[in-house]
Amino acid sequence: MLQLAELFSLAGKSAVVTGGAKGIGQAIAMRFAEAGARVLITDIDEPAVRGTAEAIRASGHSCEAMTADAANPDHGQEVVRQASERFGRLDILVNNAGIFPFTPALQITPEQWDRVLNTNLRGPFFFSQAAAKAMIAAGHPGRIINIASIDALHPTGALAHYDASKGGLVMLTKALALELAPFGILVNAIAPGGIATPGAAAAAQHFAQLAGGSEHAAASFLARLPLKRMGDPDEIARVALFLASSAADYITGELIVVDGGYLLS
Repeated sequence: MLQLAELFSLAGKSAVVTGGAKGIGQAIAMRFAEAGARVLITDIDEPAVRGTAEAIRASGHSCEAMTADAANPDHGQEVVRQASERFGRLDILVNNAGIFPFTPALQITPEQWDRVLNTNLRGPFFFSQAAAKAMIAAGHPGRIINIASIDALHPTGALAHYDASKGGLVMLTKALALELAPFGILVNAIAPGGIATPGAAAAAQHFAQLAGGSEHAAASFLARLPLKRMGDPDEIARVALFLASSAADYITGELIVVDGGYLLS
């Protein structure tokens, strides 16, 4: 039986975290590196992704950075190739990169729809496909963790494209879990609620304008939270660490909601 410290250790493992420059992705990369994993973070923001990697290395852990667009299947193949070459193997993929531009349904354009679906759903599929092929070819098990959203279960409003993408991501998680289980690849998802990230703050400000005032929108959201506070990115990272670790060896195809009780009300 593994000791507690061994259960949550990622020593000897390597991981890719998309959208790893800021927010939830950054927090996941930090926790994985702290747990002993060699981490490659990707993002479209080159200065930010390299800055995060430098900060993680400065803390004494292993982290490398790469500029990549999560919506581009070719980038998915290249990211997996780079991770396999740099680390000798790829054990964990976290599909975290995502966008959520608040737009009323009647104003969403085909271009906006495609941009959101390509980033939030098409991209994770092809990144997962590339990662799974590499894991299977190398003959070892692996983990894929998709960052979904409570909007996959309950609409916020003015996010029809985002809600569709995250609902699809939850079902994609289950479909991949079923097909990849024979190869020892576990696929799970996390549905964050209101998490205090730079991206969420900017999006919330825009939503507040659509809703008719920032104070009203913020107060309405917080009033619905049983815990009466926004979540911290590290609170999502801890769940990701659990799913990546040996503590979750018998879990696949599941969605873990981390929302401070938002969906209870």
